[in-house]
Amino acid sequence: MSKKPPPKQFVKTPINGTKFTLLISSAKGGVGKSTIAVNLAFALQNLGLKIGILDADVYGPSLPKLINLKDKPKSEDGKSMVPVEKYDAQCMSMGFLVDEQTPMIWRGPMVISAIKTMTQKVLWKERDVIIIDMPPGTGDTQLTFAQEVKVDGAIIVSTPQDLALLDVKRGIQMFDKTGVKILGLIDNMSFFKGDDGKEYKIFGEGGVEKTAKEFNKEFLGHIPLNQDLRNSADIGDPLTHSQPDHEVSKVFKSIAEKIKISFL
Repeated sequence: MSKKPPPKQFVKTPINGTKFTLLISSAKGGVGKSTIAVNLAFALQNLGLKIGILDADVYGPSLPKLINLKDKPKSEDGKSMVPVEKYDAQCMSMGFLVDEQTPMIWRGPMVISAIKTMTQKVLWKERDVIIIDMPPGTGDTQLTFAQEVKVDGAIIVSTPQDLALLDVKRGIQMFDKTGVKILGLIDNMSFFKGDDGKEYKIFGEGGVEKTAKEFNKEFLGHIPLNQDLRNSADIGDPLTHSQPDHEVSKVFKSIAEKIKISFL
């Protein structure tokens, strides 16, 4: 019997100008992943790290809104781009290059080309860590990062709802199969604290922790439904930046400290 050919080995390219690359993923849309990604980035900045934020959701970029930034990146040589800066963070998003209401009607090869441009032709400078806000799903963007970019770890974000966790489990298995280390899972929209002081588990309870245990991953923490967190996203000044001592910012700080220990 002939032996099976060895699995294809991919050459993974680091993102120049950065030390560590961290993916924020969910495989499920609508779980608040982008808000988590940006607030986690500034929580890491509060720990003394120089951060970059790359919005890799080509079809639905959120970063321009989340940090209230519409500047276009500059190019000095016509080939590479200088990331836009806000709040001492270097930032890049397809949303900086197209109008806010322009639909991105692209096939897979165009998406892959855009991702390669933003990882290989952006002049990131002296960043300790770059946070990548990943799109939903397990498609072209995820495979491009897993197979071609040197990634130091991934964080999985989900609500505790069973429906969300179905896709999250697929995402976990995709990263495991492609050799991307999962640093842990975050339970977002975990509860809502009413005026009566009680915690209401609107999307269920314990699902993310159970999933982390099922796949032998670390559980990183609960992020509540919080009006201040939502307001800060709408005005474009992340809560961990504008109010680092807020009770929710302190939760992000705790998660950031765990992540920092994991790869720094």
